[in-house]
Formats: sequence, structure tokens, C-alpha cells
Amino acid sequence: MTYPEFWRSLTALYSEGEAKAIARLVMEVHFGLSMADVLCGKMGDEAELRQIHRRLLTGEPVQYVLGRAEFGGRWFHVAPGVLIPRPETYELCQWVLAESRGEERILDIGTGSGCIACTLAAELPHAEVSAWDISETALAIAQSNAQRLNVNVTFSQIDILQLSIVNCQLSIYDIIISNPPYICQQEQEAMERNVLDYEPSLALFVPDDDPLLFYRAIAGYARQALKPGGTLYFEINPLYAAALQSLLSKMAYHAITLREDQYGKPRMMKAIRP
Repeated sequence: MTYPEFWRSLTALYSEGEAKAIARLVMEVHFGLSMADVLCGKMGDEAELRQIHRRLLTGEPVQYVLGRAEFGGRWFHVAPGVLIPRPETYELCQWVLAESRGEERILDIGTGSGCIACTLAAELPHAEVSAWDISETALAIAQSNAQRLNVNVTFSQIDILQLSIVNCQLSIYDIIISNPPYICQQEQEAMERNVLDYEPSLALFVPDDDPLLFYRAIAGYARQALKPGGTLYFEINPLYAAALQSLLSKMAYHAITLREDQYGKPRMMKAIRP
């Protein structure tokens, strides 16, 4: 199979630009070939290439096929049990990094692959970073990423929806950050099949009648667990930005700030605990 044959076959599922980007990623990441190598006629092992090709034609995301995804210049192991890290989420990390003193106690709720927690731990070596997730599979992947990146993160299996706020530790964190599930079931029709069919629904969806389910639980916990003046950072669903801002205001958070992502969508919000 030639390189043009490889990427052109993917246009059955993707645009030409996306197909070329996927093909290039396979060559560079899996086979270690530069585009100069490919243009000179070099290709990876034929049997491996065809196996990858078959998986891609089913719609399986290339990150799962390769077992890794790039996030903020670092590579993270990913598998179907965790959400594939997105560039918008790295923008949330950059917001924290820009405002950090460097020595905070930080909690990442719903860590998934560990991309947020590991990135903050790597960039803030003097910070104390903890991360929670409900999924054993996600925690195992996140721990492996922390070990491979040689960063210190304390992981715990905790369901924020079942956490008793009454018994929580008081005023222990400077920063709580989360990219929780925020897509309503009714939004599925507008989503790509490769996301719906392969990425974990547990990390994506909330009930149509309660889109702020996780935000309410996290903000309620953060009211107790953040130090006074501590900061809560969220990745958000643009459709519910106003509703979330209202919720946080009613919970007495202040200095609530909404920020757009690189695509011009309201995607991040921060608030200060009174």
C-alpha cells in the first residue's frame, strides 16, 4: 500500500485534510518516518500498516489505534477507557499555569488519562497534585502516564457524586480543576460517530434534565475543600455557560470569569471561593 492509497482510502470517513493528518500521524508516531521519508517512498511494515488501516476504516480514533495522544507537547497513553485529550483542555491548563504561584495544592477531579494532573505536576514541580476518577481503568492509565512522565501525582478512586461534603476535609486545596462530563444526551445527533462509538460515555454525557450535574457537585465540594480565596477552574459546555455562571454566583463564588477557546467558543470558567 502506498502513502497516497493509504490516506485517500480514509476520505471515506474524513475530509481530505483530516485523512492526510491521520496518515501523517501514523507514519511519524508509529513507524518513526518523517514526511521526507514517506515522499521518498519509504513506508512502514506492510502487515502492520494494513492492520492499522483496517481499524481506522471502522472509524476507531487514530489515538486509540496508536495507543497515544499528544497533549501540550507531551505524549499520553490512551485507550477506550479514557477520553482522548483535546487542545481546548490544554488551554485550561495554560490558564492555571499562567496564574499559578508554583507551590499550590491542586486537585483534578475526573482525571481520565491524567493529562491535566500530569501536565500541571510537570510544569509546577513544587506543587502538590492530586487526581480523582471513578473509573479503575482510567486511574490505571493515568498512573502509568504519571510514571512514564516521571511526575508525582496522588491518584484516588472517588465518585464526586457520592462524596459526602459533611465529611470532607476543609480548606486544603488552593486550586480545584475539572473537565467533567458535560454533553447532554440530546446533543448526540450532532456528534461524530468515532466519538460516540469509541470514547467512554461515562466521561462524556449528563442527563438532558440536569446538564450542570457534575458542576454543582464539584462546586459544592470546592466550597468546603478550597482554601478561602482558592480558585475553581472548569472546562465547560458553551451551551450552559450562562447557567453555570448563575449557579456559581448563587453559591457565593466571586470574580467569575469566562474565557473562550482557540475556536472562539466559551469553553473555560474560573471562580474564586469566598
